[in-house]
Amino acid sequence: MQKAIVITEQPVSVSVPVGYSFALRCRAEACTSLQYQWFCQHQSVCCQIPGATEQDLLITAQQTQLYTCRINDIYKNAVFSNWVKVEVHQCVGRGLLPQLWRGEPVIILNPIEQKVEVGKPLQLQCAAMGVPAPSFQWYRNGNVLEHQKKKKLWINHAKVSDSGTYLCCASNSHGEHWTNAVDIHVGEPSQPTSGTCHPAKFFATDKIALLVGNNHYQHHPNLMAPVTDVFELSLLLKQLGFQVVSLLDLNKAEMMTAVGRFLQLLGKGVYALFYYAGHGYEHSGRNYMVPIDAPQPYAPENCISVQRILQKMQQQQTALNLILLDTCRKWYNPECALSHVQPLEPWGNTVYGYATSEDAEAYELQDGEFSSGIFMKYLKKHILQEKKVTHMLEDVLEDIGRDPLVTGKQVMEIKHTLKEARALTDPVCPSGAAALRWGRSHGRPASSGKSQQAKTESRSCLGRGCVTLACREQLGG
Repeated sequence: MQKAIVITEQPVSVSVPVGYSFALRCRAEACTSLQYQWFCQHQSVCCQIPGATEQDLLITAQQTQLYTCRINDIYKNAVFSNWVKVEVHQCVGRGLLPQLWRGEPVIILNPIEQKVEVGKPLQLQCAAMGVPAPSFQWYRNGNVLEHQKKKKLWINHAKVSDSGTYLCCASNSHGEHWTNAVDIHVGEPSQPTSGTCHPAKFFATDKIALLVGNNHYQHHPNLMAPVTDVFELSLLLKQLGFQVVSLLDLNKAEMMTAVGRFLQLLGKGVYALFYYAGHGYEHSGRNYMVPIDAPQPYAPENCISVQRILQKMQQQQTALNLILLDTCRKWYNPECALSHVQPLEPWGNTVYGYATSEDAEAYELQDGEFSSGIFMKYLKKHILQEKKVTHMLEDVLEDIGRDPLVTGKQVMEIKHTLKEARALTDPVCPSGAAALRWGRSHGRPASSGKSQQAKTESRSCLGRGCVTLACREQLGG
């Protein structure tokens, strides 16, 4: 009697960073010799993998795909293994994994503290890598939420009783790892209005933000934290009503294109926010951002002038201009000619938030797993506060000043001409057309480079455990 093919080891789903190499395994038994053939599926297209006829399928992760293995015997009987998912995190580098990683869960996205109105949806999200892919379990106030076993916790209509402290456990056969705990407050909505903005309160006609994080440089050492910082800030700004575009690893042409599109969408009454994390320097009081293709050494013409961007922002008669520079400000190339920038008009309502002070370095935390900038560590703690934007930044400054890791190394600096009590929490009223245009035009700037847009599915990288400091220093020599 012919013996059926029995699969003795099924392949398992995995969740890994881009560039990570591993093997999917499949084993089967039968009374005859067996042949193996692997298949993959991406975006509903299933195809045979040429040459993939071994029990183990060696993969270097490039994109999220599904896989299955077909096993045949000499009688042309065939069985298929389970379909498994190889989830690839594009914005998490292979080098960010712990040394000697054995596949235990690694948290790459933590939930964020929220305030939710009664009856509105509540969504919390986390993510973890692992081999095999981790399972998830959410908790509120230490109690298991029986039906919340996915990366996303979703409650359609939040109730006051849903308030509490939430966290999620990611686990697999190698162990478990917990996200940060976050406080969620569900309360009654604010007093209804007549449909128009309160005359005594400041408001924005639109809120537009451009975030740029440069990690991977062609001629300079790479950074680790900008991908984290850009992603986390984008989530927080969306809670504040901003239309946000986040871009990673831009060369000079792409940076100029992105900034140009950003400027075109600004107008009277708009709240405009520009954030940059990456290598940078200061020259005679002017700040420069270093694109990923800047040569070694570089000059102002190879970089992007922050003051030039701010000048053009101000020309759009925006109600608030906020520049957040998470970069070093070491003096560099004093013999080079300055880029030509006209002085700012006395329009006011312009705010600079420097991650560090003049001729000093900005640091990021590195613990062998993931990284986060010191500046962003505290900015995300305060940015949702309902207070004047300069007062919010002062809270960030004070927290950085109390951090023993950067005492004597990094002190935030704030400069502003804010003549009104504008806050990032101010409402948008009325909604302008610029935000809609921004959403339609936020694709990656056209270029032959290898930049990536930090899309919604990007994952942040949070430092955990014992940390070391690395600086975003200028590297021009």
